[in-house]
Amino acid sequence: MHCLTTAWQAHEPELRHWMRHRLRNPIEADDLLQDLFLKALRQGERFCSVDNARAWLFEVARNLLADRLRVTRETIELPEDVPAQAQDIDTVDQLTACLPRVLSELSAEDREAITCCDLQGMPQAEFAKASGLGLSAAKSRLQRARQRLKTRMTQACQVRLDGAGHVTDFVPRP
Repeated sequence: MHCLTTAWQAHEPELRHWMRHRLRNPIEADDLLQDLFLKALRQGERFCSVDNARAWLFEVARNLLADRLRVTRETIELPEDVPAQAQDIDTVDQLTACLPRVLSELSAEDREAITCCDLQGMPQAEFAKASGLGLSAAKSRLQRARQRLKTRMTQACQVRLDGAGHVTDFVPRP
């Protein structure tokens, strides 16, 4: 395991600096470095056959950091008046009843962009490729389609907004 010791001595200071810079918490950074060393140690002799030990160590460090950040997301307590806020969500959810009719009134290009990206969750890059467009053209098409949908929904379903731009009322239109 001399290869691991050599690689660790060569790259540990750089890894420590990288981790501390990203976490802004030296103790957490040191914990992740320890986890990284243990992962490398578990590789045994396979670590010695790695072409670029520095690259391997940084790749595993990035993965450990991503895992840590995913687990330690900050949360806040919800206020007691959440049910009152849920009423706004219900209004918006009910507004989706207007969507099929208004969507059918849009151009085929607009309908396709909104259906693929917003309703089916297709990434914009994939939509661009499927449509034979560059990424910036696809993003522009989607943005214009969304604006036309919003305008049409506001008119056709008589959507009313409050001062903050939240939907307060509308007239259902099947």
